[in-house]
Amino acid sequence: MKYTETKLSGCFILEPVVFEDERGYFFESYNENRLAAILGYNPHFVQDNQSKSQYGVVRGLHMQAGDHAQAKLVRVLEGSVLDVAVDVRPGSPTYGQHVAVELSAENKKQLFVPRGFLHGFSVLSEHAVFAYKCDNKYNKEAEDGVHPLDKLLAVDWQIPAEKMILSQKDKEAQNFTALSDKL
Repeated sequence: MKYTETKLSGCFILEPVVFEDERGYFFESYNENRLAAILGYNPHFVQDNQSKSQYGVVRGLHMQAGDHAQAKLVRVLEGSVLDVAVDVRPGSPTYGQHVAVELSAENKKQLFVPRGFLHGFSVLSEHAVFAYKCDNKYNKEAEDGVHPLDKLLAVDWQIPAEKMILSQKDKEAQNFTALSDKL
């Protein structure tokens, strides 16, 4: 497995070795020991999630706060997304900075998003099936987030504004300053 640490410490792009022939392909999408060697610790994943969304959907920016924080290993099973991770770890030298990586069924890349990050994605293809592992269970009371179009974060979701589809929750989400004041 090839891996690259992003500009945000602990956030990695993972690329599997793919074996292809006339029958199709095979690759190892997850190996506990290899991931632990890359990260320097072994995240214990306790929950897998999957969603399907249409072009223009922007989901995020979300996080679980406090003791319910989650690290995620994310990938795309069908289609293509722009996956975004924002560092909100207090005291981090990259606090408030983000990375954006295209994940697709074709490129088979994954992104490891550590605890202490906001996370979201936009759907670039006609539809996308998005899957991710979490190292902590979801807790509604610990849910937090920031409006995906927050001007301070200035994420380019690669979707024209008039074509973006946001949930009501994301439309009403707080700005980055309000989240920062709580952390």
